[in-house]
Amino acid sequence: MKLTLIKAVVFTVVTVLATVLLASVIANGTSGPSRSYTALFTSATSLNEGDDVREAGVKVGNVTKISLTHDSLARVTFSVATSAPLPRGSTVHLRFRNLVGQRYVDLEPADTPGANLPSGYTFGTDQTQPALDLTLLFNGFQPLFKFLDPKDVNALSGEIIAVFQGEGPTVSDLLSSTADLASTLADRDQVIGEVITNLSSVMKTVNTHADQLGTTLDTMQQLVTGLAQDRKTIGNTIGGLGDLTTSVSGLLKDGRAPLKASIRDLGRLSGNLAEAEPQLDAFFDKLPTKLDRIGRTASYGSWLNFYVCSIHGRIPKPEGYYGDLGANPIASRCR
Repeated sequence: MKLTLIKAVVFTVVTVLATVLLASVIANGTSGPSRSYTALFTSATSLNEGDDVREAGVKVGNVTKISLTHDSLARVTFSVATSAPLPRGSTVHLRFRNLVGQRYVDLEPADTPGANLPSGYTFGTDQTQPALDLTLLFNGFQPLFKFLDPKDVNALSGEIIAVFQGEGPTVSDLLSSTADLASTLADRDQVIGEVITNLSSVMKTVNTHADQLGTTLDTMQQLVTGLAQDRKTIGNTIGGLGDLTTSVSGLLKDGRAPLKASIRDLGRLSGNLAEAEPQLDAFFDKLPTKLDRIGRTASYGSWLNFYVCSIHGRIPKPEGYYGDLGANPIASRCR
């Protein structure tokens, strides 16, 4: 009975101690006196209250509070054990704690020892460094992956997964695939260099003509704005052009046959005039002489009779009235 009681007491003590130890581990706390500090980070993603504060890999404190400043900076308040040295010139970094994305605060003491920073000291953004953004890192490799063979990328991805799962190829196979990818990149080095060089030339040319380009864009913007303001007028004009085109089409359709006949007869007339070219040349050559002699003959005697059938004109009067003047034909020969 006594032995059973002793065993029960020992079991109870061990269980209590194990429970206390487990609770301490779960609480992730530190014992003893500590100092409080504040650090400003541009990003504190995935960092939570209660996460570790480590120095040289040894836990020396915990994160006690995380808040946001008015200028969108992360204010991280943490405690550090009094026994941990933190001289002036020290820096604060955010590190990855594990593969699932948990973080911890890493203290980097200054190279030269000195007096510890006072409690309540605030580390500015020039004394802090946020954790590496893996998403940004992988996105940065996207242009690189575009130059690679998709089969090689898939093979590398499969081998990485297999290695982390403890299956398939060995690490040497993984390194071999990585070497193949590096060789592919090396083969494309000249092409990549030429592309970068050409892009640099283009950008230099564009920069040289920046003023002209800006003027062109402004002018184009003004043109587009003007067209937008006159869109109703332009639409009506286009409708009017459509009506005009229809009218012209009808006119050409109606006048096509008479115009064709006139052109055909004009061709015949031109042919007749061309055939009678010698007679026309002789006629026009003798016409001035004939007209001169006919005029002298008509003025010398009454061998030629001229008849005036009608005369019309206007004579101005002093008062500005223009009266009619003329004679209408009365002889039957003028009718």
